[in-house]
Amino acid sequence: MPEQRVNADFTQRVVIDTAAMPWISSPQAGVERRLLDRIGGEVARATSLVRYAPASHFPAHEHALGEEFFVLSGVFSDEHGDYGEGTYVRNPPRSRHAPRTAGGCTILVKLRQMKPTETERVVIDSTKALWRPAQPNGLLRLPLHLAPDTGESVTLEQMPPGTHLVETELSGGEEIFVLSGELSDRQRAYCAGTWIRNPAGFRSELGSHGGATYWAKRGHLRPMS
Repeated sequence: MPEQRVNADFTQRVVIDTAAMPWISSPQAGVERRLLDRIGGEVARATSLVRYAPASHFPAHEHALGEEFFVLSGVFSDEHGDYGEGTYVRNPPRSRHAPRTAGGCTILVKLRQMKPTETERVVIDSTKALWRPAQPNGLLRLPLHLAPDTGESVTLEQMPPGTHLVETELSGGEEIFVLSGELSDRQRAYCAGTWIRNPAGFRSELGSHGGATYWAKRGHLRPMS
C-alpha cells in the first residue's frame, strides 16, 4: 500500500460521523476498515475502526510501537484471550499476536502511538470495572490509562441527562468516540459513532441533554517542542 495521509494535520479539528463512512477492504479477507487518521502505508500511525467478519482472522504480526483498542461490538480474540464488548486492551511496543474472532466484532484501534519504553500490557473489562464519580454534577469516569510523565490519559466517561461541564482548555488535545447517547459542545450535538479530534489549545465545553457514554483520550496531541 502506498503512503496515505488521512486527517494528518493534528492542529486541525476533525469531526466524523463514522456510520456514514464506507468500509474499506484490508489485505486480509473478512477484515475491513474505516480510516479516521493515518500516516503511512500498510504499516502506519493510524486511528481506525476495524470490522472482522465472523470466523475471520489476521495473520500474526508485531506492533513495533504498540497498539490500543476498544471493543465496540462482538468478541475479539487472540492467543492471549477473548475480549468482549466494552473491553480496553493496550499492547505495548514489540508485542505480538494473531487476531481472530468467532462471531465477528468491531474495534476502535490506534496503532504506533506509544513510547518505545512502554512495557505494561493492560486489559480492562469496563462492564465489570468500578466507575467512580468524577465531578459533583454526576459525571462518572473509568480510568483506562494514565502516563503522568506526559499527561496522556485514556478514560471512559458517562454523563447523566442534563450534564454540562465547565469550559476547559485542552493544552494537550483530545479525542472522543461517542459510544451511546448524544454528546454536545458549543458547536452542536453528536450522536453515537461520532469521532471527534480537538487539537491542542482547543476550548472544550461538553454536555449532554439526554445522557451519553464516550471513550476519551487526552494529552497526546501536544505541539512538538
